Amino acid sequence: MDPNQSGVVTAIAIHGLPEFKKGDPIADIVIQNTTLNHHDVIVVTSKIVSKVEGRIIQAPNDGFTPEEIHAIIIGESRRVLRQRGQLVITETQGGFVCANAGIDQSNMPDGAICLLPADPDRSARRIRDRIKALIGIDVAVIISDTFGRAWRRGVTDIALGSAGIGPISDLRGTLDSNGRPLVATEIAIVDEIAATAELTKPKSGAIPVVIVRGIDPSHFREGSVKDEIIRPYGEDLFR
Repeated sequence: MDPNQSGVVTAIAIHGLPEFKKGDPIADIVIQNTTLNHHDVIVVTSKIVSKVEGRIIQAPNDGFTPEEIHAIIIGESRRVLRQRGQLVITETQGGFVCANAGIDQSNMPDGAICLLPADPDRSARRIRDRIKALIGIDVAVIISDTFGRAWRRGVTDIALGSAGIGPISDLRGTLDSNGRPLVATEIAIVDEIAATAELTKPKSGAIPVVIVRGIDPSHFREGSVKDEIIRPYGEDLFR
């Protein structure tokens, strides 16, 4: 039986990866540390993408003041949607709605702030294309990050960018088990895969890359999180 048709999805954490720094070739390092199969989905945390792409701001010796951090948040944002104390909910330059424009100091050296990748879809394509060039197999790549949800406690990983896999599985017009047509059902496949990968990763940040294997091959196509997942203003009831 084709493993992609078995109904089994496996998430495999890649242990022992080095600390990533500016200019490191993510695809090359992944290939050196694991064996990839056709139609694997490689889930890469956005933090190592930001490190490799130089999206890190280093503070002066005395660290960032709250005012300086706020200025960085505003610089990474299209607009502020809500604010309560030091918590700011913004729409980022890339269109994501999240806390503090996604800037992060966790698992970073003292005095360093990590920004979100400037174009996560492009970052995913570069990794996917490099793997194809090096070993000749077709994989998909998801750039993931941890986001909160406005109406639910807790955080979960979602996809910021993707390549080689359709972000949305559009079931509108298909029939349910009783033969009724579905009118609104769109499945965020890349978010589900990002959350699956997260289950294998400690929050210490020690495992930045996970392989998810067994995804239905019908999901493998070109697509973009920016174009398919981010809800347009005209469909948004809250912004």
